[in-house]
Amino acid sequence: MKTIGVLALQGSFREHLRALDRMSGVRGVPVKSRSGLEKIDGLILPGGESTAQGRLLRDFDLLEPLGARIRRGLPVWGTCAGMILLAKRIAGGEPTHLAVMDISVRRNAYGGQLDSFTDSAVIPAVSQKPIPLVFIRAPWAEKTGDGVQRLAALNGKIIAVREGKMLATSFHPELTDDLSFHRYFAGLME
Repeated sequence: MKTIGVLALQGSFREHLRALDRMSGVRGVPVKSRSGLEKIDGLILPGGESTAQGRLLRDFDLLEPLGARIRRGLPVWGTCAGMILLAKRIAGGEPTHLAVMDISVRRNAYGGQLDSFTDSAVIPAVSQKPIPLVFIRAPWAEKTGDGVQRLAALNGKIIAVREGKMLATSFHPELTDDLSFHRYFAGLME
């Protein structure tokens, strides 16, 4: 059984843990410490507020150890704010956080809270059925490096990417009943 950690400092970590509880073959655990990082096979960086999460990663002395584990091959999936945490570049010259994924992202690209919306799309690498997409103050990837696979775009904007064992989505699969992305991520640990 694979153990998938969910960074549990801020954001929608409870929703990710509930989704993982509905899956077989995996065990979801909250991660709040350096010792917690050593006990997992993969990690989800949840949606929330990227600036607050970045500050908490620093305050809890997790930023460097987490970055090191990701560079050594820890599978990681960032949803919404997590996409921003993973990015090597943030549009507008904002400071980066983990800076491990070769993408450039734009924060709040779709607008503020009132501009949140839902949609759906077939993402062939993940599922042949339409996947519900929930966007809340969502980013998008403006540019991707050569080693980054673009999994999905919506209206010409990149909303899901993969680089090796790193996955990032600008939307929130944890806020739907669909487990396609959680299963896809679990598959990266094999």
